[in-house]
Amino acid sequence: MQGLVQQIVSGLATGAVYASLALALVLIYRSMEALNFAQGEMAMFSTFIAWALITQLHLNYYVAFLAAVAISLGGGILLERVIIRPVEKAPPLTVVLVTLGLFAVVNGSAGLIWQYVLKAFPSPPGFPAAPVGFGGVSVGMQDLFLIGVTLIMLMVLYGFFRYTKLGLAMRAAALYPESCRLMGVRTSWMLAVGWGLAAAVGAVSGMLIAPIEFLDPNMMQPILLYAFAAAVLGGLTSPVGAVVGGLTLGVVLNLLGTYVSTFGGEMRLVGGLAVILVVLLIRPTGLFGRPAVRRV
Repeated sequence: MQGLVQQIVSGLATGAVYASLALALVLIYRSMEALNFAQGEMAMFSTFIAWALITQLHLNYYVAFLAAVAISLGGGILLERVIIRPVEKAPPLTVVLVTLGLFAVVNGSAGLIWQYVLKAFPSPPGFPAAPVGFGGVSVGMQDLFLIGVTLIMLMVLYGFFRYTKLGLAMRAAALYPESCRLMGVRTSWMLAVGWGLAAAVGAVSGMLIAPIEFLDPNMMQPILLYAFAAAVLGGLTSPVGAVVGGLTLGVVLNLLGTYVSTFGGEMRLVGGLAVILVVLLIRPTGLFGRPAVRRV
């Protein structure tokens, strides 16, 4: 029984990383009903920026963490203004193709600047290396850090979209763009802020996974697949669903990898693809998504 609980806790920690990147995907999808296939590469690039701030400029870990998030926020807004704005009214497939191109550009740029070599990303300081025991179950402090940061991020986004004027304007612009334009809301800038927030959330995801997986330009590609699965499972329009989907997916894949030998190692990717397929067949809107209703 203790072994089962141990695997569940470990799965929650892994799922927290999937959840944070799934949150970024949901933010973009809510803004423009299109998936950003470059989200993982943007997160990777932000993580390299944090690594440079820590190892080359010798900034404190938490200062570099916040600085990388702020840089990502500005970088996401800039990318939307320069690359996405010209096609923001185009069909979703056009936007998807643009993000695929952005994927290649960001990955190649990171490889050109930092090389395709594994780098060690520091773990958050101030946490004891020894795990903490709860009723015979050992929990690593870094695992608790992953889960805690993801939940805090969800609460911050909930408060932002629920209680701030900018957050309410972004929600309204995503649901009723034409009405918002008539009321003077700059819907194009709301989309830019959405890209900025998604980039900032993605940066957090990259910095959470880098100490575990090592840092290199391709590190976020398998994580992006799991994040897609988490977002589909929870519902592409629901931030809460993204977190629940990520945590659930992490636990399920961890249990399968432990108790079903077929899903060990690289076969975890097959499990992620299977989740996407099953959810799309049974409940296309996900656990928390709502079906689109159109008036005729």
